[in-house]
Amino acid sequence: MDKDGFMKLTFGALAACIAFPAMTQAHFLLEYTTDTIIDRPGDVPVKLIFWHPFSNGHVMEMETPEEFFMVHHGKRTDLLDTLEPTAFTGSANEAAAFLGNVPVKRSGDYVLVTVPQPYFEESEDTYIQQYTKAFLNRSELPTDWMNPVGLPAEILPLNKPYNVLAGSTFTGRVLSDGQPVAGAEIEVEFMAAEPDMERARATDPVVSPPPGGAVVVMSDDNGYFTFGIPRAGHWGFAALGVGPATEHKGKELSQDAVIWIRAWELE
Repeated sequence: MDKDGFMKLTFGALAACIAFPAMTQAHFLLEYTTDTIIDRPGDVPVKLIFWHPFSNGHVMEMETPEEFFMVHHGKRTDLLDTLEPTAFTGSANEAAAFLGNVPVKRSGDYVLVTVPQPYFEESEDTYIQQYTKAFLNRSELPTDWMNPVGLPAEILPLNKPYNVLAGSTFTGRVLSDGQPVAGAEIEVEFMAAEPDMERARATDPVVSPPPGGAVVVMSDDNGYFTFGIPRAGHWGFAALGVGPATEHKGKELSQDAVIWIRAWELE
């Protein structure tokens, strides 16, 4: 190998080492509400945060989403006008976030959906766009959680996502434009630190991330994956790069499907 080739290899390896710590932390868009089981009608505050909640790590800057809506009894309601700019503080930094409201009135499921603008991750020289779903329910009436929303990248839950039992399993199906994705890489995130809605900052983490980097499962030939839920709390699943678009502004784009579920201990 000549000198120029050796220098290119050396600098390439160095760049990979510098980028590696950022790549081992999972980016997750949160649609966070203090409660997922709603007792009475009213506006439920929801905070949109782009963050690393397992490690209470770096908070990414959010721009106004392209779409923010809910699905209830099969009807879509635009909630983009409810969003107000705010900030959120993690252990490492403060960054832009959004605070909105979900009008919960009738009984049934409320599927929250965010389509964010692509986020440029400088350390990876790529854009990330996470199509994100979370779920609320009022009066224990299941109506919408089992139905796809029709997103370009989507995880369809096969367990009721707002009352999964700790110690049981969660199964989802990865879809791209409605079609199952075989061999999808799904990162798993526990919300070890939860947002404090009043102080707009992270609470202290209750656990630390496990060794070995991000927790990952793979979808099977029909797009299904299953993960054992070890403890109560909020769990997120991100199927990476499963959306149909792969480029944005001349750079690589990862369209991810994200879903948040809530697990409970039996008491």
